[in-house]
Amino acid sequence: MITIEKSYTGHVEPGGAAQRREVPGARVTKMSVGPMDNNTYLIQCATTGATLLIDAANDADRILALIGQEATHGIDLIVTTHQHADHWQALTAVAESTGAPTAAHALDADPLPVTPQRILAEGDTVTVGDLTLDVIHLVGHTPGSVTLVLTDGFGRAHLFTGDCLFPGGIGKTWRPEDFATLLADVTTKLFGRYGDDTVVYPGHGDDTTLGAERPRLGDWQSRGW
Repeated sequence: MITIEKSYTGHVEPGGAAQRREVPGARVTKMSVGPMDNNTYLIQCATTGATLLIDAANDADRILALIGQEATHGIDLIVTTHQHADHWQALTAVAESTGAPTAAHALDADPLPVTPQRILAEGDTVTVGDLTLDVIHLVGHTPGSVTLVLTDGFGRAHLFTGDCLFPGGIGKTWRPEDFATLLADVTTKLFGRYGDDTVVYPGHGDDTTLGAERPRLGDWQSRGW
């Protein structure tokens, strides 16, 4: 049994309790898995119970236990945010156990252990019951990283950013040109489109908001990471 904390702080510990956040029209459940403190997310339609899983990262048994508890109608889709192995260690087991289709961007699909049934691209949408999530393609951390955007019933955006945006900076890059590309994408496609109250749910660690991070964009540019 997975303990679910209903007082949501956005901070979860590896092997510890999950946290649930209720927003208008949807429910977000966050759990940390594996030795790299990877976050896995369930996004559920409050009306239909349809459920999306973002990043079957590790600890397949715990993810399946969470699904068994929380997703009474099963999983409608598993999205992998990018190709790095710490984000798909449990993908094969979870996909086989649930029978759920999988999705990823074409540029990050080949390294995945399960061939995606659905290829995601900039401007696509993902439907989960009555929910519609927008797909944003961000280049730099990997060629095919995606962010999913849930807009709740009050119009507040919730960004599931994988490893492209964290509290305190953008995701790791290995070449100056990749840093420049990722910072430009994050600046225009995230900070340029969404308001300060937008919640950021990263692939590791705590949540943040665009408002908390926006004043630091110039610092990130200056330091180069």
